[in-house]
Amino acid sequence: MAMTFHIALELIGQAIQMLLVLAVAPLVLGITRKVKARLLRRIGPPLWQPYIDLWKLMHKEAVLAHNASWLYRAAPYLVFATTWVGAALVPTYATSLMFSWSADIIAIVALLATGRFALALAGMDVGTAFGGIGSSREMMIASLAEPAMLLVVFSVALIAGTTQLSTIAETFVHASIGLRVSLGLAMFAFVFVAIAENARIPIDNPATHLELTMVHEAMVLEYSGRHLAMIEAAAALKLVLYFSLLACLFVPFGMATTDKGLAALAIGFGSYLAKVFVLAVLLPVGETAVAKMRVFRYPIFLGGAFAASALAVFLLFVSRGF
Repeated sequence: MAMTFHIALELIGQAIQMLLVLAVAPLVLGITRKVKARLLRRIGPPLWQPYIDLWKLMHKEAVLAHNASWLYRAAPYLVFATTWVGAALVPTYATSLMFSWSADIIAIVALLATGRFALALAGMDVGTAFGGIGSSREMMIASLAEPAMLLVVFSVALIAGTTQLSTIAETFVHASIGLRVSLGLAMFAFVFVAIAENARIPIDNPATHLELTMVHEAMVLEYSGRHLAMIEAAAALKLVLYFSLLACLFVPFGMATTDKGLAALAIGFGSYLAKVFVLAVLLPVGETAVAKMRVFRYPIFLGGAFAASALAVFLLFVSRGF
């Protein structure tokens, strides 16, 4: 009986995390839009506007091209599913939840790569020029961002001794890690990769439809109705996923680890929401301070992230020699 009750509590905790990221994602997007509008001296949309947009899109008819294949129809659901699973596996308010054994950071990177691959194929499926341009640019960005992301993973894993996210968070909370230059470089590289992966300024502008600058929007330009709703929800979830990864890998403090009491869970819940909302405010502040970058300068931007992450791994190997 006690074992059954324990399993039920573990399932409830995991379900709360899955629903938490899904419920918070549109609000985070609304905060970024509102803050950016205020910085540009505009009123901006209300914070709950993304919820309204998703509700309207879910109730609209999906218009498909005559030559669209099954891949074009299945891609939005695949992108949403992989992103939601990845976001739900990242520890948010507590570690060691029921499915934490599968929350490996390399597996999460693979999940995101699967969704990106499906969306790029869907962008080329209909045969429009915009879709092909967006898919080619997306793959170019991915080829530059993923090596830097993997080096960030290696630098964190060398310190914690594992790539399992719950163990990494518990190690950083309880062990005497201290301030490390390698962690600072890894966080610097991770922020650059997160900006590129979420199609934010200076890599891409999510609010534009100019054919010369579109990356993500070019791939989804032909979608409508519930398919577009799935893609928009996946984009918001992806932003929350990277916020959660940043909080878990570099600022895991406040998370419930060994103590799973109500007080510890409440503190973890509140600290996670505070971290996500702070990052949601800082993102538009950084976007407003810089300009959109030319496509041919993307390798310089992401090359800096790769160099910083490689230097972080190199410093960790050198420091272990002493």
